Amino acid sequence: MKIALSLLAMLSLAFIPELASAQQYYQPDALSDVIQGPQRSAEHKLRDKYRHPHQTLEFFGLKPDMTVVELQPGGGWYTEILAPYLKDGGELIAAAPPLDSESEFLRRMAKSYRQKLKDNSDAYGKVKVVSFLPPEQTDLAPANSVDMVLTFRNAHDWQAEGTLKSVFQAAYKALKPGGVFGVVAHRANPNTDAAEDASKLHRLPEAYVINLAQDVGFKLAAVSRVNANPADPRTMSIHLLPPSRAIAHAPKLPEETDENKRMVEMMKRIGEIVPPVFDHIGESDRMTLKFVKPE
Repeated sequence: MKIALSLLAMLSLAFIPELASAQQYYQPDALSDVIQGPQRSAEHKLRDKYRHPHQTLEFFGLKPDMTVVELQPGGGWYTEILAPYLKDGGELIAAAPPLDSESEFLRRMAKSYRQKLKDNSDAYGKVKVVSFLPPEQTDLAPANSVDMVLTFRNAHDWQAEGTLKSVFQAAYKALKPGGVFGVVAHRANPNTDAAEDASKLHRLPEAYVINLAQDVGFKLAAVSRVNANPADPRTMSIHLLPPSRAIAHAPKLPEETDENKRMVEMMKRIGEIVPPVFDHIGESDRMTLKFVKPE
């Protein structure tokens, strides 16, 4: 009987690594409860093992009574966590594209994000949305009024558009002295050209981001490797990697020209063979930087 029980215990322990890898484990606390909550989509929860939301937000020093700005929230991956966590004691300000943007893509993003908030008012009803379209529209909040500004995987887009410095300046202006600017960005190899990395690979060299933030006036408080991925060679576009594999999903182009149709079909065909090739890498290697506005 004792032998049987010992074997059972050993078998149980053997399964622990598999179970742990299947779903990210978090120590019980209020943030953990939100991360594991029903307001988050199952698809988004699957990304936790790559994006480490609990460790990332803990590293930035998030507290439930803070006023936080989330820059360009996209589909709301982090909004699903930040909004309910801050709902009772703090405030989330979402700096999203304006509904009247000249870009059809940004208009769709703006509409979809605002609809997401409406569809679950219990979780997201207190989110304040401000129009954000640098360099023209960059007012996030009154000067020196917010505790934290966060950006997740957006910096390369602003660099490619030539607006990254204006975004960092907007964050600096809105933050209180002592406030935190948290940056998660796709990392390029060091000593490469930032403009080329941003446009071709959708990445940035870490030193470039740090230097730019310091030029604006921020102090680098800490660097974390929580979102680092050594398996990523950092020589390919992040869109070849999970989760989006953008080339596997043909874009909705505004003009149905023959050339556009051929491009869509080509992207579909490439998408059928690319995902199995690069899935073993996982999501991109990312820098996680904590800056502070001097007091």
